[in-house]
Amino acid sequence: MSNRPVSPLRACVRAALASALAALTLPAWAALGGAPINTPADAITTAIAAPVARAASTATAASGAAAAAPYTLRTTQFSSGTTVREYVGADGNVFAIAWNGPSMPDLQALLGTYFSQYASGVKALHAARRSRGPVAVEASDLVVHSGGHMGSFFGQAWLPGALPAGMTGADIK
Repeated sequence: MSNRPVSPLRACVRAALASALAALTLPAWAALGGAPINTPADAITTAIAAPVARAASTATAASGAAAAAPYTLRTTQFSSGTTVREYVGADGNVFAIAWNGPSMPDLQALLGTYFSQYASGVKALHAARRSRGPVAVEASDLVVHSGGHMGSFFGQAWLPGALPAGMTGADIK
């Protein structure tokens, strides 16, 4: 190694590279419409691997028949105490997410490409009522309900067109 002093530019480039490499090792979140999250080392994930039997409709339920909703429910408990539940379709993509806990998850990461639509909806809500509070953004292709207060946050997000037959937003918990 040389005893030459490191230039400020070189130090800045080294710091940027170190930050970029560190970011690559951070846990990845699911993006709505994409693959489930990678479980970080300090979290615990459980999954109901078999499809969950759901009533396909009131008429079908009344007749005693039930249809299998082809999805898996993955629950991840983070060291922060926040729990994220992912509803994963038979195609391997997340069609719904629910969360609760003492800290708010990164909604930009969770909602992926749908985040800008959500942010626009929140902005419109805040402009209309001039106050903060629970949020309900409902569009034909995205529904997000979120609320809570410091130390207790909750919410659900789902893609209505991707819900399995017989499943409704009320099933996302």
